[in-house]
Amino acid sequence: MEAAEGALAPSAPWRTVLRCARPPFLVLAPLCAGLAILTARLEGHAVAPWEALLVLLAALLAHASVNLLNEHHDYTSGLDDQTRRTPFSGGSGALPARPEVTPWVRRAGLGCLAGVVVIGTGFLWRQGPELLAYGLPGLALVVAYTGVLTRRALLCLLAPGLGFGLLMVVGGHQALTGRFSWVALTASLVPGLLASALLLLNQLPDIEADRRVGRHHLAIRLGPRRAARLVAALLVTAFLVVPLGWGAGLLPSGAWLAWLPAPALAWLVIRLWRLPEAPDTPALVPLLGLNVALQLGVLALLELGLWLAG
Repeated sequence: MEAAEGALAPSAPWRTVLRCARPPFLVLAPLCAGLAILTARLEGHAVAPWEALLVLLAALLAHASVNLLNEHHDYTSGLDDQTRRTPFSGGSGALPARPEVTPWVRRAGLGCLAGVVVIGTGFLWRQGPELLAYGLPGLALVVAYTGVLTRRALLCLLAPGLGFGLLMVVGGHQALTGRFSWVALTASLVPGLLASALLLLNQLPDIEADRRVGRHHLAIRLGPRRAARLVAALLVTAFLVVPLGWGAGLLPSGAWLAWLPAPALAWLVIRLWRLPEAPDTPALVPLLGLNVALQLGVLALLELGLWLAG
């Protein structure tokens, strides 16, 4: 009897907090921050292992903080009760099942953000106040994204690209080297464009629920068909960064490895371009999944190419 009661007992709060951090998706941040490390190495800078680890950790904590604060906001705003979840959108669903853990999720989100501040302060002390140009906007994006930026269509589209692209890659490069880098800026365009495309596509299943709670992102403004076509354009532009950067002498020839998934890109772009005006959520799920896999694969291959070139 005691064993049966134990099996039915609610899980520990930390399990719910961990679910709200969305661990399967946190791999994106280290991949983006990894570009900062590799561009520094490509330009001949000696990066100490502990410095690289701190840059990766700061990126991971920032991403986890956004996810946790977003989950907290979605539950307290009532959005979780209206969302039709997919494996790639609509949140984790952890808090509706364990509402008593809500304060823990907020504290964890703020705790992760505090960790980013501590790491950033250390790099700021070593490299100088120029890092504030990346750190302060980064903190603002984490804090304001769900409650503020999702109500402003263009800012909502740009925010993920700025965070995962410019701030993580170029900011991380400057934290490691003390210098701005055109190579890092060029490389940052790939995750920046991909991240904005990822968020916009993931918003399509949530259009009606988001509209009811006052959000106003581009998926709502444009509608599913035009939003999907914008996603396709962002994906193609991200791929074009490689030949343009290579032609300008800013990316090595190894960066062309990122083009290996081009057939998957072509398939996805065609499907997105042909998306009907009112697609069923189940029909979107394969596109959402392929988009995630494509983006992670492109970034991993780009990193491999930069590593081989270094």
